[in-house]
Amino acid sequence: MNSAGRLRDMLRQDMVVAPGAYDCITARAIELGGFAAVYMTGAGTAATLGYPDFGLVTMSEMAENAGRIATAVNLPVIADADTGYGNELNVIRTVREYEKRGVAGLHIEDQAFPKKCGHLDNKEVISLTDYVAKIRAAAAARKNPDFLLIARTDSRAVLGFEEAIRRANAAIEAGADMAFLEAAQDLEEVSAIPRLVKGPCLLNLVWKGKTPIVKLADAKQMGYKMTILPGLLLRSVIATCETMIREVRETGLYPLPGKDMSPADVFAMFGGKEWDDFRDRFKSPQAAE
Repeated sequence: MNSAGRLRDMLRQDMVVAPGAYDCITARAIELGGFAAVYMTGAGTAATLGYPDFGLVTMSEMAENAGRIATAVNLPVIADADTGYGNELNVIRTVREYEKRGVAGLHIEDQAFPKKCGHLDNKEVISLTDYVAKIRAAAAARKNPDFLLIARTDSRAVLGFEEAIRRANAAIEAGADMAFLEAAQDLEEVSAIPRLVKGPCLLNLVWKGKTPIVKLADAKQMGYKMTILPGLLLRSVIATCETMIREVRETGLYPLPGKDMSPADVFAMFGGKEWDDFRDRFKSPQAAE
């Protein structure tokens, strides 16, 4: 079964929790940590290229990163696809490019272009008519019917909670498999979304964002089918880098790493043993067989 099909199976059985990865290192850490899926964070992808999450990264850059991550792990990868990078035509190409790279699903939002992080102020959204047209185009573009289409709406901050619910339901009716109402502003709204939306819902947990942090067990009890934690590793890596650099500058010594790993230990995390086996496997016909 392909990754999209496996993701569908997971969603039928339990709430899927997908920490955010921005590269192959963080994706492998999520896999080795025992999670069932990986979420490719758009903000983290932008950061790896030296940009803020202000809509500065292109579709091809996002798709390439999603493809690298999907290749690096044996888990389904759900990826940020921002606004779809244009109108319905661009959305069609976006879905095709993500799908052929082995991504299991993506989300497309209703922000105006260029977008910005959903937990920043002063966002703009497109009309409901234009948003629904994009969702219809995305649904039609899929070659694999299991490819998960998640419709994100950022309208809560701009047009209010009721309009955000209306847009989420309109997207589900237009062919989206899951609704992602971004930046609910209090616990009452968070708990109400799965009851008011006529389809599966995704919860986005962002530290110090607009939405209150809830326990994963509580999110499941509320009725969410997927929870993503986009900045979990990105923020931790930034903090670790700052600590290590500061210690070197202040002490002049090589600081003790957070985890005592030899070079071989590091490479083992990325399949070192398997690749070592390949060194000898093909040197003789008997070994190759």
